Parts: sequence; structure tokens; C-alpha cells
Amino acid sequence: MGAVSATVLILAGGATALLQPGLQQGRLSPGAQDVFTSVARAILDGTLPQEPAASQAALTGLVPRIDALVQALPPHAQAELSQLLGLLGTGVGRRTLAGLAPDWRSASIAEVQQALQSMRTSHLALRLQSYQALHDIVGAAYFSDVSTWPTLGYPGPLTI
Repeated sequence: MGAVSATVLILAGGATALLQPGLQQGRLSPGAQDVFTSVARAILDGTLPQEPAASQAALTGLVPRIDALVQALPPHAQAELSQLLGLLGTGVGRRTLAGLAPDWRSASIAEVQQALQSMRTSHLALRLQSYQALHDIVGAAYFSDVSTWPTLGYPGPLTI
């Protein structure tokens, strides 16, 4: 993606993100929840429970932990994340920044994984930083829950 595309994204998507921020009153908007749920399905593929209902329950439980994590961020980081999620919530932002044509709810795990890989290996700092933010937030929120520790082989904190 070149400088022209980045400029178009920032101008067009930025204006939309101001109208539809990713965070509303410090919490994830419905569109931001869709982004994180889809990204989590892709990043945690193979880690989530295999049974569909349990997998959905794990993803549903992840959203409040992401909200809590976001609320603990400093105001400037919350503002940047809100802009990112607002951009990703738009069609032009999703296509330009993530390279994902279908909307977050209907995109397959493979499509989202491909989009994330494209962001991860991008030479454009905005795309790379966006990937890193999404990846780190999903990982931190998911693996902070005690129910995920056995998957990591982590027995929990030692009793002293």
C-alpha cells in the first residue's frame, strides 16, 4: 500500500472514525466487538476449545476482558485504539488497512488470518502497528483468564 492509499485511508476513514469511534464511553462499540471477535477467532485458531459452543463461549468471555484491558490503557492509547477500531469498522478502512474484503462477521478464519499476515509483514508502519495492537490485546486478554492456563502448560502462581 503506497502513500496515496494511506492518505486516502487517513482522510476518508479518519472522518468516519470520528463519527463512529471504536470506543464509546470507554467501552468497545458493537463494531469494535466484531473486529476483536473475528481477529480473536483467527489468532486463537487451534487454541480455542474444539467444541463450537465452548469456542463461542470463550470468545464471548473474551470481549469483557478486552474492555477491561482497554479501560486500563492511558487516555492517549485509548484514543488511538478508538481511531483504529473506528477505521477497521468501515468498509474502506477494513479493505485498505487490513486488506479484508468481507465484513468482520462474515469473513472466514482463513481470510482474517491472511489479512493479519499481510498487516504483520507490511512495510507500512500503520499496518504493522495495527496488527501488533490487535495481536497483543487479543493475546493478553485471552491468556489472562485462568481457564486458558492449562493450554499454555502454566500451572498458575505458586503458593508461598
